[in-house]
Amino acid sequence: MAGNEWINGYLEAILDSGASAIEEKPTPVNVRDRGNFNPTKYFVEEVVTGVDETDLHRTWIKVVATRNTRERSSRLENMCWRIWHLTRKKKQLEWEDFHRLANRKWEREQGRRDVTEDMSEDLSEGEKGDVLGDTATVESPRTRKFQRNFSNLEVWDNNKEKKLYIVLISLHGLVRGENMELGRDSDTGGQIKYVVELARALAKMAGVYRVDLFTRQVASPEVDWSYGEPTEMLTAGSNDADVGESSGAYIIRIPFGPRDKYLRKELLWPHIQEFVDGALSHILNMSKALSEQIGEGQPIWPYVIHGHYADAGDSAALLSGALNVPMVLTGHSLGRNKLEQLLKQGRQSKEDINSTYKIMRRIEAEELSLDAAELVITSTKQEIEEQWGLYDGFDVKLEKVLRARSRRGVNCHGRFMPRMAVIPPGMDFSNVVNQEDNAESADGDLTPVSNAEGSSPKAVPVIWSEVMRFLTNPHKPMILALSRPDPKKNITTLLKAFGECRPLRELANLTLIMGNRDDIDEMSAANASVLTTVLKLVDRYDLYGQVAFPKHHKQNDVPEIYRLAARTKGVFINPALVEPFGLTLIEAAAHGLPMVATKNGGPVDIHRALNNGLLIDPHDQNAIANALLKLVSEKNLWTECQRNGWRNIHLFSWPEHCRTYLTRVAACRMRHPQWKTDTPTDEFSAEGSLNDSLKDVQDMSLRLSIDGERSSINESLDYSNAGSGDPVQDQVKRVLSKIKKPENGGPESENDKKMADSLPSKYPMLRRRRRLIVIALDCYERNGAPDKRMIQILQEIFRAIKMDAEAARFAGFAISTAMPLWELTAFLKHGNIKVNEFDALICSSGSELYYPGTYSEEDGTVCPDPDYASHIDYRWGSDGIKKTIWKLMNTVEGEEKSPKASPPIEEDSKSSNSHCLSYLIKDVRKAKKVDDMRQKLRMRGLRCHLMYCRNSTRIQAIPLLASRAQALRYLFVRWRLNVANMYVILGETGDTDYEELISGTHKTLIMKGVVEKGSEELLRTAGSYLRDDIVPGESPLVTYATSGAKAEDIANALTQVSKYSAGM
Repeated sequence: MAGNEWINGYLEAILDSGASAIEEKPTPVNVRDRGNFNPTKYFVEEVVTGVDETDLHRTWIKVVATRNTRERSSRLENMCWRIWHLTRKKKQLEWEDFHRLANRKWEREQGRRDVTEDMSEDLSEGEKGDVLGDTATVESPRTRKFQRNFSNLEVWDNNKEKKLYIVLISLHGLVRGENMELGRDSDTGGQIKYVVELARALAKMAGVYRVDLFTRQVASPEVDWSYGEPTEMLTAGSNDADVGESSGAYIIRIPFGPRDKYLRKELLWPHIQEFVDGALSHILNMSKALSEQIGEGQPIWPYVIHGHYADAGDSAALLSGALNVPMVLTGHSLGRNKLEQLLKQGRQSKEDINSTYKIMRRIEAEELSLDAAELVITSTKQEIEEQWGLYDGFDVKLEKVLRARSRRGVNCHGRFMPRMAVIPPGMDFSNVVNQEDNAESADGDLTPVSNAEGSSPKAVPVIWSEVMRFLTNPHKPMILALSRPDPKKNITTLLKAFGECRPLRELANLTLIMGNRDDIDEMSAANASVLTTVLKLVDRYDLYGQVAFPKHHKQNDVPEIYRLAARTKGVFINPALVEPFGLTLIEAAAHGLPMVATKNGGPVDIHRALNNGLLIDPHDQNAIANALLKLVSEKNLWTECQRNGWRNIHLFSWPEHCRTYLTRVAACRMRHPQWKTDTPTDEFSAEGSLNDSLKDVQDMSLRLSIDGERSSINESLDYSNAGSGDPVQDQVKRVLSKIKKPENGGPESENDKKMADSLPSKYPMLRRRRRLIVIALDCYERNGAPDKRMIQILQEIFRAIKMDAEAARFAGFAISTAMPLWELTAFLKHGNIKVNEFDALICSSGSELYYPGTYSEEDGTVCPDPDYASHIDYRWGSDGIKKTIWKLMNTVEGEEKSPKASPPIEEDSKSSNSHCLSYLIKDVRKAKKVDDMRQKLRMRGLRCHLMYCRNSTRIQAIPLLASRAQALRYLFVRWRLNVANMYVILGETGDTDYEELISGTHKTLIMKGVVEKGSEELLRTAGSYLRDDIVPGESPLVTYATSGAKAEDIANALTQVSKYSAGM
């Protein structure tokens, strides 16, 4: 390589300046490749052409002057191979990414064709074009008034007669109302500030009675004690005379996961189910409290459940399904978008990214959120088209078609898409001085700033002096740019535009607020490069005295910087290549500054709303200069833009945000629990419900401080102080004594006996239980028939519970299975087990619910719960799902099977019902994974819960938010049997919904050696999220019984898990 000295120098320069980006770990070399590899040619063609010549040449000069030939040769050889393999890896990742995107595009087009085919009989020609054509924007390109973009929605009217209860969820980070530790870590950022301010603002709206912001309770020495407080009041209710003691906004901290550890968001996923159960307990208690205050005895259900970010979206979907109330989602940042960006960098494989960020679990949570959400709130249209458009569950064009059909009352064949709404974040303008009243003084005269006679130096903000020291004539209009020195912010193009436009330089100054710095060499490479280029450009165009770039500023200096620019009749500019939202544009407008902004991203929506400036192409240097020159030279235009900004800035205030928010939510399909049968209100029920409520709240550490001073009935109570003289405590003591008072032979005992004789015919025995043993063992033979060993196991479980006679009085049994009712009852009858031994039968994977002895025909036939079917019916389109499942399972690689080929599935009509589609698997080798099927269904607008069951011999589709786990939550909502008082008995494996049953606030007993084979191998595709992302590795709520466990072993295991959970 001696004849290529300049190549050697370039290689050393790369090694010297960029070695940190190269893997230090040696990579195995393919010997066959090594013989044909020409390092010189490779680096000329692949490396040198991709490196910035200026920076590389500067480093090369330094290296050449100091190099040692022998050391250089060794280093160059090592570096050659490291970079070569790194580049090969990057190209392989790029090829895989290209292949993945191509497959995804094909799947999307195939889905659209299927939708068009299914709906072709009543699609108009225009709609057919919409489905098959290129992706269009959500809104018409016509310019509209931002504040009037409600179509035919009825604008929120501040109706004080309404008394709404709203639930917000933001799980990760550290959430509190005052002294927020923003920036403490990556989880405690702008989202925390946003949700707290949203809760406060909503609570101040007329018609909103209470807002609860759910987050995680953290009682860890790593963080402040305030994050362990179960309740924190954010704001009291309005000053209306009829406002009750529970009104206002509150932070409600739910304990889930390890109690003594603060976990980053990536580690919270296995504990989501536990949060859902805890939040459900709080909502039910609050529903009862609000019923007494504002509901006239009727329960007050949440008006909406709003999840923020993927983890909260996942939780909100489950809560929404359990309560049958609408769900709203705000993504904040999206997993698919982050994955695409990380893959494009080429530094990590998809597996590495998933390991670090749990990105596939996050994406699945976002997909589930899209499945369940009535409304998705975004900040900009760009977020809808370029970010949500990446998801299986949202198609811009299909959403448009389905919305049009829905408005016309045309059948959508069971297809649904969430509605997207652009609602910019609210802002607090309370600290902004109303400059409109003083507009006459804002004439560019900075005489007071210059310390003229009668002025005080103390009146001049320090940051003003810091900026003006750069400027020869600070009275000229100031062009202000405020951003970090990131290449994407495009500051260098702005500086070139300013430097090369002589009229602009003569009329104005340029101020660049580029974060804080002490030493450029200590900054990141990208930021340092931008700052270095800025200094070079100032020197190249001789802009000394015309450009200010202070090294430091504080956060509270920013309003003063805006005021200084407005005082000089300046302009604010955001020239970013792409700007997701553009918060600084709104801040600048509030201080009276017209704007020049990029036409890419959020500024388009802001400009439409404020009409206070000009949009530019950030790549067009001349367009930037011309727009700035136009605004600083045409004073009438400048004044008009300033006044428009002031006139319309209220559109970004919190009251306006909340008004738009409530208007959009009101347009959702409102739903809440409605029972066809009445709910028991007798004394026993009231006492039992109260006892459960108190126990639940004590277990969950939810102290609901209604007025901040005294406790309510639902507060976490210390029973040892029950006789302290406090009237509330005394009331609790009396209620508890009533519950415990009856003894054998006493009058209360006789009364209870009569009640027990009469109630079962009308109400399920569940409502009288204190514990529920849920048997969910998926024991099946190879053909899918129930394993006969199950009978013996059931009998052992019965004996285990009856060993404690006192506890057995208040314990009930339920069985949860994929079998239909007829098959389950036949199996139990064959084993001489009466169906009435069970208080509840959860059949067909959670799509049907029965109460033996309660809802029965005269001939003894058990009838399903009449309320459950309507409760789980949300987004259930059985006809479309049935047709699509059959088509997908009979299609290979995009080609339909030959008519002569045997289909891999066969309809199982005997096991199907109105909310369960069941199919027999004839060839399990040809069965598609649940992940794959779910993706294809989502792309076609179909939402359901798909699972393989019964030893992989069946595939069943049930409603989206129905499942065996959700059925347990329904029992809690309907009959107030707390999930925390349930014991779920499982095997070591099971159906593909098995993992959902393990975690939560219930206790879990896993019996080893009982279930030999499940269906879990058909759950996930390669590269999907893992079981560890669903099920916690260790939990005090989970215990085990060894193979062949007898009644004594089962009883001991249940006692053990009860003790462990009590110590949590």
